[in-house]
Amino acid sequence: MEAPSADRVQRSFLKYQHLFVLTAPVLFVTAVYLFAPTTGTGTDYWLDYWWLFPFFLLGATIVNTVGISGSALFVPFLIFVYPVLASGSIDPSAWAAVALSPETLVKVGLISESFGLSSSAVAFIQYGLVDRRLALTLVGGAVPFVVAGALLSFVIPEPAFHLLLGLALIAASYLLFNADLGHGDSADDGAEAGAVTDGGGDLPDDADKLGPAGVETDPEGNVTRVDKAGDDYRYTRGGYLRRFANYSVGGTFQGLAGFGIGELGIVSMLGTKVPVRVAIGTNHIVVAMTAVLASLVHVFGGGLVPGGHSIDLASTPWNMVVFTVPATVTGGQIAPYVSNALDVDTIKLGVGGLFAVIALALFGMAAGGVL
Repeated sequence: MEAPSADRVQRSFLKYQHLFVLTAPVLFVTAVYLFAPTTGTGTDYWLDYWWLFPFFLLGATIVNTVGISGSALFVPFLIFVYPVLASGSIDPSAWAAVALSPETLVKVGLISESFGLSSSAVAFIQYGLVDRRLALTLVGGAVPFVVAGALLSFVIPEPAFHLLLGLALIAASYLLFNADLGHGDSADDGAEAGAVTDGGGDLPDDADKLGPAGVETDPEGNVTRVDKAGDDYRYTRGGYLRRFANYSVGGTFQGLAGFGIGELGIVSMLGTKVPVRVAIGTNHIVVAMTAVLASLVHVFGGGLVPGGHSIDLASTPWNMVVFTVPATVTGGQIAPYVSNALDVDTIKLGVGGLFAVIALALFGMAAGGVL
């Protein structure tokens, strides 16, 4: 019997990706319940943090819709909101008893983000909104900066890092509010550019894709992409140097704390005329791959730096992640449909406002670390 071709395997995986992706958290939760070392047992222990599910579901949907790192929302939530809800009090003196240590924040954020990003990345690929050639180039250029940032995380003072990242996000928010998000969307300029929606006309229709999705690049480097819904996007892959500058800075921050490359990278892609929905989808691959790399360095790289530390999985709050992981995976699957349904101006306001809110939270963290 002839072995299935790589294209056939890929297409089958994407066709049934919902089944594969949604099975992953079930297997993860089962393995955690059966084998993970825990500090408690019984129903009360495992259901203690059920209420985290809706918050992480909403957070994962938001960050995956706009193509940024999950930790950009999860870490501020766990620092500022979680103590209030877990203690059931607005008295700051009660928060200390339930506040999570920095090491625990990293563990919960990385575990949850890894599942959510992987889920959403596969969903965006299936939808036809990922430029894989562009994504691999960006990841390759960002790798040394991600590794360097992760190693720096063992020695840089936390208040200084929070301040720098807050300033970077404020700058990204300003750039995004001044960026033209209307370019390249078939609903906005398709008629003027001669584009035909719904996969008709001379648009590409790749047999290895689902639905009418396909991509075609002409000799001049002009890309025509059709997504699963039949909407078309036309752009070029030019502007590598500008994107490299943003992704190098963002990659450094990604290594430091698990987020930064998505926030700054999305601005650079929009600034080089990549259509907003393709930029969001492509950014998922970049963020997912660099997050995994940063996680590995954080876990195993502490011994390479004087005073470094490694993550101790035995102290992981498993009764938290059994709810945050399914929530982020579900949010990752919802995100491509939310992204496709929202008006670009809504995405613009949402992402820009989100950056500003996160920056304010980071400024608060920096001030708290100094005082």
